[in-house]
Parts: sequence; C-alpha cells; structure tokens
Amino acid sequence: MTEQASKVLIIAGMHRSGTSVVSNWLHKCNLNIGDNLLGADIGNPEGHFEDVDFYRFHEDVLEDNHLSKFGYVNRPVKSLSHFQEEKLKAITGFKSKIYSQWGWKEPRTCLFLTHYRRLIPDAYYLIVLRDHISTVNSLIVRDFKYVDAKYMDRGWLSRLVWKGLRRERKRKKLYKDLAAYYLSVWITYARELLNHLEVLPDGKFVVVDYNLLNYSDKETFSILTNDWKFSLQYFDFKKVFKEKLISKVVDIDEFITNKSLLQTAKNLENELKEYV
Repeated sequence: MTEQASKVLIIAGMHRSGTSVVSNWLHKCNLNIGDNLLGADIGNPEGHFEDVDFYRFHEDVLEDNHLSKFGYVNRPVKSLSHFQEEKLKAITGFKSKIYSQWGWKEPRTCLFLTHYRRLIPDAYYLIVLRDHISTVNSLIVRDFKYVDAKYMDRGWLSRLVWKGLRRERKRKKLYKDLAAYYLSVWITYARELLNHLEVLPDGKFVVVDYNLLNYSDKETFSILTNDWKFSLQYFDFKKVFKEKLISKVVDIDEFITNKSLLQTAKNLENELKEYV
C-alpha cells in the first residue's frame, strides 16, 4: 500500500463529461494537477488538463488487456500485473513525496477505481456527472470535427462537394454508427462510478453536475478548502466555462434500436443524480 502523507484529489468522470473544464478551473485555483499536461486539439481547444503520466499508464494497461486504449470499453480493468501495480505505486508515490497536495484528471481513471481505492486509501474524489444524451452527442460531434477538418483541408472542389452534398450525410451516419456504441460505454463508466460511490466513506467524495458549477462553484470550492482542507485560491468557474463550446444536443433515441440500453442509461443517470 502506498504511504499517503499528502492530500490527493482524484477527478473522475466519463469522456466529454466536463472533466477538462473542471480540471482547468482547479488548476487556476492553484491545485497541482500534473507537471506535464496533455495539450489542446480540435476536439478540446481549451486543453485536456490531463496528467500525461496517468494518461500513458492507462493506455498501456488497456492495450495489455487487449482493450481499446482510448477507454471506449464495456468493462473495467479488473486486475493489474505485478509490474503494472509497482509502476502505479511509483507514479503516485513520487507525486505524494514531492507535493503536499495534488490531483489528476484522466477519464479512463473510472476503469481503474478499485485499484486507486486500494493504493491511495485517503484520496478524495470529485466526480463530474453529465447526462448520457449530452455526453453521447459530444463524443459524436468531436468525431465529426476530425472528419470535417480532414475534408476542409482539401482542394476547393472537394470542399465544395463536402459542404454541399456529403457533410450532413456523414454527420447522420456517425450518429447511426456510433450512438449505441458510445451509450454502452457511458453505461460502463456510470456503473463503475456508482459502484465506487457505494463503497466510499462519507465525506470522501462530492458529485457535481458540471453544467451547474456556474452557480455552485463556491459550494464545491468550500468543500475542497473547508471540509477537505486543500489550500487553494478561489477562481470564478464562469471564467473557464465556455458556453460556445457546448455542442448542440440531438435526440439519440432514433439511432438506438436496443431500447433497453436507453432505459439502463436513464436508470443509472437517475441513481447518480441522487448523489449530486
């Protein structure tokens, strides 16, 4: 077990759930969330604010388990090899030795929560929740942005054909091909978060709806500083929350033939919301 002398905040949430903006906010509140952070790209122009040490560790372990390194999976990582466990101990132990308080955000953390509970038993958890419909939409919109950028980088005729004839067809095809897939991934992450919350001691976690942080950031900040005794400086969440970056939400029901998936997602979402 890793000796835990410093305060650790684990920011956990599904991909495209707002964990990046929450981590950006905490970074501006002077929480160390990593010395080497994953930068911006077309899908996240403000930056990911992900600690590369955890990012690479999660990727490597997922690939070693013959799972998608991106974390789009239908099951968590149940076991670590001796090498993987020692590597994770080294990562967390080193950070705890050099920082009195620190944290990290990396969505695939949700697939490793049983291991983090064991290795960092005194950690605090900030769980970021976003509804399943908005999350699935955001994942597909992000994928479409990559496709759109590829075609818009071509010659003028290709761009004309793309914008006039093919763009909207491709968008609809992505929803048809990916909505159920991403929804099943959301369900996996939601189940892991619920299982995690059910066994955490009271006072060790807070669940936030990132859409509501515009109105409740001071309440969350108070928990971090007054209850959990993190030494932070308040920064207005509204200054990092960019409304223009929120993608338009499309009703995904028509793209999902297995309606039990939708009902399962709704049930899990309602259970998670009880913690907010």
